[in-house]
Amino acid sequence: MNEVKEVLRVWLGVPGSRPPGLRAIAAHCGVDRKTARRYIEAAQAAGLQRTDGVDALDDGLIGAVIEAVRPARPSGHGAAWDQLLGFEDQITAWVAGDGNHPPLTITKIDTLLARQGRVVPYRTLHRFATERCGFGRRDTTVRVVDGDPGSECQIDFGYLGYLTDPETGRRRKVHALIFTAVYSRHMFVWLTYSQTLAAVIAGCEAAWTFFGGVFKVLIPDNLKPVVAAKSYGSPVDAPDWCPVAGQRESTVHPLDGGWKSCFQIVPSPVRFGRR
Repeated sequence: MNEVKEVLRVWLGVPGSRPPGLRAIAAHCGVDRKTARRYIEAAQAAGLQRTDGVDALDDGLIGAVIEAVRPARPSGHGAAWDQLLGFEDQITAWVAGDGNHPPLTITKIDTLLARQGRVVPYRTLHRFATERCGFGRRDTTVRVVDGDPGSECQIDFGYLGYLTDPETGRRRKVHALIFTAVYSRHMFVWLTYSQTLAAVIAGCEAAWTFFGGVFKVLIPDNLKPVVAAKSYGSPVDAPDWCPVAGQRESTVHPLDGGWKSCFQIVPSPVRFGRR
C-alpha cells in the first residue's frame, strides 16, 4: 500500500514544477517502470488526475488501485503456490528422505521440479516446503513452567576480568558468583578472587540476605566446590557441601539432564552479570 501511494505521490509532482517522467518515478520509488506504469494507469482509471493534490490519495483510491493491479487470491497464495500443490507428496518425500537417500535441500528440489517443467520462485518453494511438507521441522520445544516463588535459584560462576586488590595493590582475576531466582529473574552477584567452597558459602550467605530467605532448590552449573561428581538429575553428593546445604534445608541439583531445561529458563546469566 505504501509503495502504491509513494509512486502516485511522485507522479503528481510538486505544484509549479515539471512533472517527473516514468523513469525518474521508478528510480525514486525503487520499482521497475512497468510496475510504476500499472499503478499510474490504474489510478487514472479510478479517476485520479495529475492536476489533483496529494489529498486525493485517500484509502479508497489506493484500495481501488491495489485491487486492479493485484489479482485476487482467495486462498491467500498465488499461482506458483497452486502449482506446487500437485507435487506436495513428492516434495514431502524429498524433504524427509529415506533409508537409501538423504533429505534434499530446497535448491535440489527446485532443480528437480524445473526438470519436470515446474519453475516457481525459490522463496515460494521454500515457504511451501516449510509450511506443508515438513522442511526444517525440529523437535517441538516444550515450555518449562516456572516454579513457585522462592523455590528455585540457579548459581553460576563467571569470569569478569581484573581488578586491583585493595589489600595488596595487585591486579587480580575476579570471578562473579551469580544467583538468579528462576521465578522472578532477580539476580544477585557476589565478587570473589577464588572459586573455592569458602567463596561459594560466603556468596550464598550474602545472597540469602539479599533475597530475604533461602531457596528450597539450588541449581548449580557444575560448580566444582559443590558438584563432587556428575550425578545429573539427582541430589549432589559433595562431602564438604552437604553439611552446608543441610543446615539451610536446601536441595542441590546439578545442571544437566532434566534440570538442564530449568537452567535455560534464564539464559546467559554470566553475560547479564558482566553488565
